[in-house]
Amino acid sequence: MLGDRAAAEDCTHDAFEKAYRNWPSWRKDAPAEAWVHRIAINTAISYQRYSRMREVGQVIRRLGRPTPPNDPGSVAERSDLFNALRKLPPKQAAAIVLRHHHGYTNREIAAALEIPERTVASRLIAAKARLKTLLDSEPSSGRDADMSTLSEDSVPSD
Repeated sequence: MLGDRAAAEDCTHDAFEKAYRNWPSWRKDAPAEAWVHRIAINTAISYQRYSRMREVGQVIRRLGRPTPPNDPGSVAERSDLFNALRKLPPKQAAAIVLRHHHGYTNREIAAALEIPERTVASRLIAAKARLKTLLDSEPSSGRDADMSTLSEDSVPSD
């Protein structure tokens, strides 16, 4: 079952030890050989399970723990888009964030900001135009923001 003679000997020893310790729990109407055999099989299965976990542990020790991914919040704070959002008037920034980050509809944004729906639409248009201007004018070594996502509005307006 184990494919390793030394492991089989260890499991056999453990199985007989378990059988000896649990002998009082053996039912007299069941065959003792079947009971010991079941203990041996369960011991071998447990050994295989734990050996797989040990293998994973050895691989992790050998390779090292994986580096945690970058925090999306800190990446966003360093991006050109985040810096451009900071330059927007608060009312326009709120509309853009509610629409494109949280996925709210115009009606939901209007209810949240307590303004008419048409005002939401005009703030979104103005904010997108201003963001485009800000992002096009800022020199950047590697552009972090993609303006195409702002022009494609996948959230319905109502």
